[in-house]
Amino acid sequence: MLQTLVNAWKIPDLRKKIMFTAFIVVLFRVGANIPVPFVDIPSTGLIDPSSGTTFLNYLSMMTGEAFNYGTIFALSITPYINSSIIIQLLTVAIPYLERLSKEGEEGRKKIAKITRYVTLALGLLQSIAYFIYLNAKNFLLYTGDNTATKVFQGVVVVAVLTAGTTLVMWLGEQINAKGIGNGISIILFAGIISRIPTEMTMLFGPESGGYFSRGGIYYFLSPFVLVCYILMIAYIVWMDNAERRIPVQYAKRVVGRKMYGGQSTHIPIKVNMSGVMPVIFASSILSLPPTFELFFSSKIKEGGALDKFFGLFDPTNWFYCIIYFVLIIFFAYFYAAIQYNPTEMANNIRSNSGTIPGLRPGKPTALYIQKIISRIILLGALLLSVVALFPNLFSLITGLVLGKEGGMNISLGGTSIIIMVGVALETVKQLESQMMLRHYKGFLD
Repeated sequence: MLQTLVNAWKIPDLRKKIMFTAFIVVLFRVGANIPVPFVDIPSTGLIDPSSGTTFLNYLSMMTGEAFNYGTIFALSITPYINSSIIIQLLTVAIPYLERLSKEGEEGRKKIAKITRYVTLALGLLQSIAYFIYLNAKNFLLYTGDNTATKVFQGVVVVAVLTAGTTLVMWLGEQINAKGIGNGISIILFAGIISRIPTEMTMLFGPESGGYFSRGGIYYFLSPFVLVCYILMIAYIVWMDNAERRIPVQYAKRVVGRKMYGGQSTHIPIKVNMSGVMPVIFASSILSLPPTFELFFSSKIKEGGALDKFFGLFDPTNWFYCIIYFVLIIFFAYFYAAIQYNPTEMANNIRSNSGTIPGLRPGKPTALYIQKIISRIILLGALLLSVVALFPNLFSLITGLVLGKEGGMNISLGGTSIIIMVGVALETVKQLESQMMLRHYKGFLD
């Protein structure tokens, strides 16, 4: 990976793209540290660092601590991600969107435009929820009874947060146009990476809050978590590269005076064919109840029915882990069904005079591919669940063994590690493809 970056830096065109991407990331991090007007959040932030697996900490991690300190990029890219997921799901259900998805470049531009409008609406909704939460926790500068002042304060805070979300979306699109990698993924990657020092401080920090400073069994648990993170990175790289190869034999055919075909090849099907999307889908669905909880936080009585209901969606609850696991499996099948069509794959093989050894072309080939894909999806979803659920299960187990107060809540979750590694691998692959284009030897060489 480092060698690829060094080689890419030597090419002037790629160097400009890398520098532009780095410049956008710096702008994002600067915006993530500019506070919103009329917001007065203490230096410790909104969230208790030890409550590492709560929904609010998840948002803080995904936004690079911007959510925790009430900055203009407090919502970061999360409204755009949710918008993209919603539009992608609706593409299957709404015929108009399905037609647009099949109209090539023009259709994609129209879908992108719709996604931007939905992002703006979701950003506005989440900004209002964030303002209500700040008001309920008395984190606003003005808390008097003057209605006009309250309304003005609310309008300014909501407008700034919504504008910040729109600006982050625009920055991501600029990376797509002039930089390297997927802009949205790069911004998400930058936010997660910036969280690592906080995580290390929580594990090995001084007596002010580090687990290691507690002594006893934490002398073992803190390094153990760090080793687990390193092993998970290696595990994700292995999972990303694992594939199931379906052998295909192409018949010989004569075209003009030349003979084509006759070779044996294979169709590679990645074990983790859906990538991180099932985890993001599942996390987004499970984030809805806590989002609604922000609206009604001032009206929820401790120990009441609503408090118990929303407590089920706390990541430290067994119910949350079970539902999370089921949703990952469901969305893995759902996403793969959208992306892969066994019948179309079988028809493409037949149209190129190919066959899978031992199978007849047409329906038998399609059924065989469908069976292979179904098994691979289940295996990939189970492998993905191991990483996604590790922080939650670790927190639950240590909470049971050491007591609720002694349990270790890991804020850097499996979802963020999958995103981090996936974005890094995808960006390196894009750099390699760009270098290959610039070093391609034509037929005249």
